[in-house]
Amino acid sequence: MTIEPISVKAPAKVNLYLHVVGKRQDGYHLLDSLFAFAKDGDVVSVFPAENLSLEIIGPYASELSSGEDNIVLKAARMLASALEIKPKARIILEKNLPIASGIGGGSSDAAAALQALLKLWQKELDVKQLYEIALRLGADVPSCLAAKSVQVAGIGDILIPACKHPVLFVVLVNANKPVSTPAVFKAREEGFSEPNPISEDFLDISSFVKALKQRNNDLGAAACRVEPSVQAVLGAIGSYPSCLLARMSGSGGTCFGIFNSKEDAVSCQKRLAQTYPDWWVKETQII
Repeated sequence: MTIEPISVKAPAKVNLYLHVVGKRQDGYHLLDSLFAFAKDGDVVSVFPAENLSLEIIGPYASELSSGEDNIVLKAARMLASALEIKPKARIILEKNLPIASGIGGGSSDAAAALQALLKLWQKELDVKQLYEIALRLGADVPSCLAAKSVQVAGIGDILIPACKHPVLFVVLVNANKPVSTPAVFKAREEGFSEPNPISEDFLDISSFVKALKQRNNDLGAAACRVEPSVQAVLGAIGSYPSCLLARMSGSGGTCFGIFNSKEDAVSCQKRLAQTYPDWWVKETQII
């Protein structure tokens, strides 16, 4: 008898803009950002088992450890502890997103694991408890639980309802060069931006892109210094005639291009994949 897994998507998280607005005494930076989520990403599947195990499959499986330090296993143990049960599950992580790529792969995986395991174990936690576990796992994990656009402040722990925006046709591109977040923050020039959250709603892509262009990714220049391929990726996306906006996500090195239509995005994806066969290029939508 075949046991069907409980599977939860772990979508790519994209920073449509990211302002560094301050720094706490403990060293954590304060952010103003608009997080959005693509329809594609990793997948976490869980099965009943007598112990806790993790298997990683997919195109980036070889680049990620399945050892005790894996955030998915940490999520499982934290959740079981909160529920006062033993962590029993066979977990399979389908790793489709590049590692250390600025699109929240680990955070999204952890959030998906929490949701899948609650279903497997047939347990419930109130929103506050689940949020606290997510925050202990990482600053971006709480936002990944809902996996929908959210305005973010603090270190990523303050979540504010996002503006309404249209479906965005995007291409995600990574040169398959991991980028260290601590190295990027260290390379960042001193000074901070003012918070500039987006409060109005948008019906069309062009007006929304105009609002995004009034904002920035404050880590972009530093990431290009740390890993020059980021600049090459931005240039390749931005040079495509129908690209409305090319920008880096998070601390890099994944960059994204926004297009008016799926057809334009697919056309760009095909050209970039052909021109740069060693790059990861994904046409998707932010919904």
